Order: sequence, then structure tokens, then C-alpha cells
Amino acid sequence: MTLNQPVSDLATSLRRQRRWGEMLIQGFLFAFAALSILITVGIVLVLLSQAAHFFARPEVGLWAFLTDSKWQPQIGQFGIFVLINATLITSATAMLVALPLGMMIAIYLSEYATPRVRNVLKPILEILAGIPTVVYGYFALTFMTPLLQKLLGRDVVEVFNVASAGIVIGILILPLITSMAEDALSAVPQSLREAAYGLGATRLETALKIVTPAAMSGLTAAFIVAISRAIGETMIVAIAAGAGPRNFNSWSDALHNLAMFNPFKAAETMTGHIVRISGGDISYESIDYDSLFAIGLTLFIITFVLNLLSRRIVKRFREVY
Repeated sequence: MTLNQPVSDLATSLRRQRRWGEMLIQGFLFAFAALSILITVGIVLVLLSQAAHFFARPEVGLWAFLTDSKWQPQIGQFGIFVLINATLITSATAMLVALPLGMMIAIYLSEYATPRVRNVLKPILEILAGIPTVVYGYFALTFMTPLLQKLLGRDVVEVFNVASAGIVIGILILPLITSMAEDALSAVPQSLREAAYGLGATRLETALKIVTPAAMSGLTAAFIVAISRAIGETMIVAIAAGAGPRNFNSWSDALHNLAMFNPFKAAETMTGHIVRISGGDISYESIDYDSLFAIGLTLFIITFVLNLLSRRIVKRFREVY
């Protein structure tokens, strides 16, 4: 290769010099990326095939599955809405706890805390994320439930109830919301803050009216990811929420005094029901066994829709600075 060699010949010679080490690393990375996709496809295919066995049974109807007010596999009643209802109440309770606390902590870490304080608080929050969920479950049962009973009365709050499980799930997902929200707020350019200060805005006004709207896409993504995490939580609801579905004779009975929305009574979520049934003496290819995959497919669809919604919101409100 000489200095007088044409540029086209030089580019061709460079392309011919293959770096086998980099090609090998690229092949490994591609294989692992493809493996993750194949695993996801395999999970979906298993859920679909096993759920198809469930819906192919003559005693199961799709309309009844979606609208019935009872889940009693022993007598052929499969109303998934009672399990979805308990799951949504638990998740809503968790978000009522985690969202305001997480946002306040994130705003403090991003706009007020010194680097020294931030370096102390963030590891402490990460400790909460590292505690096993079974510990959270017993915390809900032995601490949160007695506390609610003391505040509201034992005749109002049952030993197993949705509220205590939801509150503790909110504590569980608090580090997730705080970390993602703080990252989104910190990504807002400092120039926007300085412009607000130059116009006479206070630090709180800047945080709430300038920084938070500018980081809305990241905050929304954090909220939806946290909701998905709350919906998929298993051990806390299996221990503290209840060991049986909250069934009703009819929808009028369910809506009477809003009994189906009472968070202080026992109920069973989708994940809690899967844990209870799969941990018992269940025979392979029985209707109870197949119903687990129908519940799992429903749970997968809910979380999948939430993730799609998150991507649409991020794409719609994303700000590039």
C-alpha cells in the first residue's frame, strides 16, 4: 500500500481485511439477541397452545370467561373478571402510594439534594429493591394489616385484605419509580432551569412547571413500567391479599354497596391464584391445570398492552434537546 494508491483501492483493501475477533464477538452478540427473541416467542406459543386447550373444553365459554362474576373451577365457572378486579384494585392501591412518594423523592434528588445527600439516599432506596418479596408479604400480613385494623377497626379490615398488600407493593415499586423518574428529570438540560430562574421562578416552580413537563415522556414510561411491575407481583398478594376469589352471585350483588371494590376485604389476584393452584395437588391436563395458562395469557396481554402504550406515549411526547 503506497501513498499514490487510489482511494477506491485503499477502501477495497480495508474491506478485505477481516477482523475475526470482532466478527466472532458480533456473532455471539447476535446469537444472544436472537435467543432472547426465541425465548419470548416460545413463552407466547406455550401460553397460546395451553390456553387453547382450556377454551376448547365444552364447559368453557369465552364470553362467560370475560363477564362471569364467579371463578369456581370445581363447578365449571370461570369468570376471570373477579381475579382481574382484585389485581387492578391491588395495583391501583400500590400506585396511589408509590406515585406521589416516588415523584417527591425524585424531584428532591434531582432539584434539591446535594451530590453527597444523593449518594447516600439512592443506595438506601436500592436496598428496598433488594429485599425478597416474601419478606414484604409477611410485613404486609404482620405489620400493615394490624396497623390498618388499629386505625379503621377490625370489623372493617379483614386479616387478609387487598389494601395492605397494595400498600406494601407500593413500597416495593417505590425505588423503581424513584430511580427512573430521577433519571428522566436529570436528563432535562440545565439551560431550561437557568432560563426559568432568570425569569424569576422559584426552585419549586421550576421543578413543577418547567422540568416535570419537559421530562413527561420519561416519567410516563416510569409510571407504566411500575404499573406492570405491580400487576405482576406474586408473593405479596399470595401471602397477604387472600386465598380465594371474591365471588358474587350476580353483577347486581357485586355492585351493591360497591362490595367488589372494597379494598379492606380478602380477594385473590391472578398471580396469587396461579401460585395457590400450582402449588397444590393438581393433575396434569385437568381443567384446573389448563385454566392457569388462560390466566397467564390474560396477564401477559395486560402487561403487553401496557408496554405498547408506554412506547406510544414515549414516542408521542418525547423531547429531544
